[in-house]
Amino acid sequence: MADDFSIQPQEQGHDSVFDVQLRPQALDEYVGQEKIKGSLSVFLQAAQQRGDSLEHVLLSGPPGLGKTTLAHIIAKEMGVTIRVTSGPAIERVGDLAAILTNLSDKDILFIDEIHRLNKVIAESLYPAMEDYALDIVLGKGPSARTIRLDLPKFTLIGATTRMSLLSAPLRDRFGTLFHLDFYNEPEIAKVLTRSAHILDIALDGEAASHIAMRSRWTPRIANRLLRRVRDHAQVKGDGSINKQVAYDALHTLGIDELGLDHLDRKILETIIEKFQGGPVGLNTIAASLSEEMETLEDVYEPFLMQCGFLQRTSRGRIATPRAYEHLGIKKPIDSQQVLFS
Repeated sequence: MADDFSIQPQEQGHDSVFDVQLRPQALDEYVGQEKIKGSLSVFLQAAQQRGDSLEHVLLSGPPGLGKTTLAHIIAKEMGVTIRVTSGPAIERVGDLAAILTNLSDKDILFIDEIHRLNKVIAESLYPAMEDYALDIVLGKGPSARTIRLDLPKFTLIGATTRMSLLSAPLRDRFGTLFHLDFYNEPEIAKVLTRSAHILDIALDGEAASHIAMRSRWTPRIANRLLRRVRDHAQVKGDGSINKQVAYDALHTLGIDELGLDHLDRKILETIIEKFQGGPVGLNTIAASLSEEMETLEDVYEPFLMQCGFLQRTSRGRIATPRAYEHLGIKKPIDSQQVLFS
């Protein structure tokens, strides 16, 4: 059985050190997302030529694709300081005021998981983003009064994995919106080759392609698998990674040739074997697997749908013919189809 954390795109505790070590420092070093890089390059140069701050930027997309990395690159390219926080960490308007008043002109405030800001904080951001001012209410009842704090002309970069949960008024205040897509295998192989060079790992091209094939098209997962394969090569080989070493290591982790792990296959098997292939509700699947609905919906479903194994309908989840084929399960004949054929 695979370690469930191996293929989860969310950052784990042990990832942070490696993420910083492997993080590109410039747009030229950033692999993939070519359209976004092209647009950002123009926007950055234009802002620098005007001597102005960059417009507020909203980055959306599944976890692990490089939203935080892009935010740091923007700060580096602009030559300004970046302050990093997250939606759940800002609990009161006073917390937001403390962060914003400590910024300098053109500095960047990066809010990860910005859709998790509570409503009061999000509404306080509106004048901060538009007018570079923050309204704070002092006191309560009839004696309450509002003071306005002038703020430096900063840039807000928000990152979200759930664009649908972001309120329309907040979303509309961003000047630029970018959606990060899953990577393709050659791009992931390029990420792995770069990471192997930084970590001083002997990785050949075939091994890089093999790991890329099983990385769920996500750089963070690819780098995590590279470290797991490195450990395998160190203990059971001479430390160098070829295709066979990569295959053996990933097979031991229970990750198949398409990047599915034990729980991915269990989800599909549950839909097929317990619920006749669906449709079945997500809450029913979660209860059957003793997993949280949010985990299934945010971590596993997007990849299974990208692979064409799972279909999301108004009636529930359905396993596709491709899922049956991948699991080696014979799809039952549809009796209604036989009746009317």
